[in-house]
Amino acid sequence: MQKISPCLWFDGNAEEAANFYVSVFKSARITEIMRHTESSPGPAGSTLAVLFELEGEDFMALNGGPEFKFTPAISMFIKCDTQAEIDHYWDKLLDGGEAMACGWLTDRYGVTWQIAPRRLLTMLQDPDPVKADRTMKAMMGMIKLDLPTLQKVYDGA
Repeated sequence: MQKISPCLWFDGNAEEAANFYVSVFKSARITEIMRHTESSPGPAGSTLAVLFELEGEDFMALNGGPEFKFTPAISMFIKCDTQAEIDHYWDKLLDGGEAMACGWLTDRYGVTWQIAPRRLLTMLQDPDPVKADRTMKAMMGMIKLDLPTLQKVYDGA
């Protein structure tokens, strides 16, 4: 069990959001639903929090109220091995959300995701500054990242 887990603050739709995220990832499940009691601030029996796993990582979705909203200052980073994997996460998480630049999107619940090829990190840190620079330039011009195009640019093709 991981020691540190993200807690995502929602305004009444934590259970809906957790179920959505579990539907997007292949290895995912709800592990616990915590309900309000007579002594808690919400209506007794309503959802207080949902504990869930995505690809072996623990998360908590909390119905905290309207006080706080998500911003892109914190995002979930998905490292993908293939373009098909990028397309899957992009299409599912973008449904009802908003595309941003460079493989970033905000989903319908306001959570920001970065969907990137795992290989991109190596490309951008290549000791050859020309290869790294042209890859960065190509990435900066994309909305959804295109791994075959990034690879061609990186290779100088």
